[in-house]
Amino acid sequence: MGKEITSREQDYSQWYNDLVIKGSLADYSAVRGCMVIKPYGYALWENMRDVLDRMFKDTGHQNAYFPLFVPKSLFEAEEKNAEGFAKECAVVTHYRLKSDPVNKGKLIVDPEARLEEELVVRPTSEAIIWNTYKGWIQSYRDLPILVNQWANVVRWEMRTRLFLRTAEFLWQEGHTAHATAAEAIAETRQMLDVYADFVENWMALPVVKGVKSPNERFAGAEDTYCIEALMQDGKALQAGTSHFLGQNFAKAFDVKFSDRDNKLDYVWATSWGVSTRLIGALVMAHSDDDGLILPPRIAPLQVVIVPIFRNEEQKAPIDARVKEIMLRLKAMGISVKYDDSDNARPGWKFAEYEMKGVPVRMAIGTRDLENNVAEIARRDTKEKMSVSLDGIEIYIQTLLVQIQQGLYDKALAYRNEHITATDNWEEFQQLLDTKGGFVSAHWDGTAETEEKIKELTKATIRCIPLDNKSEEGKCILTGNPSAQRVLFARAY
Repeated sequence: MGKEITSREQDYSQWYNDLVIKGSLADYSAVRGCMVIKPYGYALWENMRDVLDRMFKDTGHQNAYFPLFVPKSLFEAEEKNAEGFAKECAVVTHYRLKSDPVNKGKLIVDPEARLEEELVVRPTSEAIIWNTYKGWIQSYRDLPILVNQWANVVRWEMRTRLFLRTAEFLWQEGHTAHATAAEAIAETRQMLDVYADFVENWMALPVVKGVKSPNERFAGAEDTYCIEALMQDGKALQAGTSHFLGQNFAKAFDVKFSDRDNKLDYVWATSWGVSTRLIGALVMAHSDDDGLILPPRIAPLQVVIVPIFRNEEQKAPIDARVKEIMLRLKAMGISVKYDDSDNARPGWKFAEYEMKGVPVRMAIGTRDLENNVAEIARRDTKEKMSVSLDGIEIYIQTLLVQIQQGLYDKALAYRNEHITATDNWEEFQQLLDTKGGFVSAHWDGTAETEEKIKELTKATIRCIPLDNKSEEGKCILTGNPSAQRVLFARAY
């Protein structure tokens, strides 16, 4: 069938690529480093987007849209931000092509069509948005501004991987403006909680909520909060970030407001985002060597029904009964497909839907109909059950809840087994090389030590957990005093 995939044990990286391609999530494109998101993968993104969009609106946010292009002078206004993204920027310098007088039929850039000011293709939108907010904000009455945009951004990555790191990707970016630091920090923390809620309760993936070290902060932020997840190969993945920007962007773009005492002050800001890399996290966290395993709450298709018949005479009564079942499932909000196509045998269909990670498969044949049963197969555990057709929609609804919880519990057990504390440098290195996961260790708080550990082990400080306990200790590398442990890991 040409659907064989590399095992995780053999080559985890190739296993991941096989699943993304053969599971019909995405494909390579003619543009280096950019991907095509296929309909099945885009349906998954739409489900994720729709849930998040509702969560954003429930917390008072509105959607807007800002330009793809950022004038270079605006991009340069916040120095740390510009410096942080400079190496990844795509820049538009000309606005016209013309026929090549030497090579007929070829096009060249028209040297006379150079832009007066070069345009940066947005790697993130703080600059263009804060330039816009300057015209929107005069008084405390104009605050807060709670805006989100769904967009594409471009970061010119040299080493790319489908969903995890591409030159262009889809995301959402929230950009809010506040009258006080306390309000902005509360917003930053609130959105981190929204992300954690979504990733844990919809993606069935446990996360650690924390704050980044200064080295790992978003360029231009005072503090970066994050959620960190663990993949099956023991590597961490940053699943979302929420930034307290302080007054840095307000000062860069001169965005002031008159407060209740009629005094002028700079506005306080936040930004926060998640991207299509969440799909990569989903693939790596739950799937197995037979294909994708998708959590029911965001799977594009929750149930597939495959009829087993020899001729049209046998198929007709199956069709009639399946039609009734589908109506009842759809009435419960369950997405279901009846695959009665005659271009593939049932066994091929079973393998195809297993590859695509459809949570529940129902097979129903002539003898099943006579016995008033159907065979139900779970994608996560591969268990098969013969289930009565009477009230089967209730059974499936309950099963989907069980699958969702089972995926979370399995991922949580793996994560908890892979958080290891150590106070010994040799053991620290050994844990990273053999067990992987999060290594909880003391750090002296200096950027120099953090960089040295990264250089020696390829591990970074993923976060300083928000629920961290104070604990006197000695830095894992230098032996200098430390007040708390942090989580190190190798990461995507």
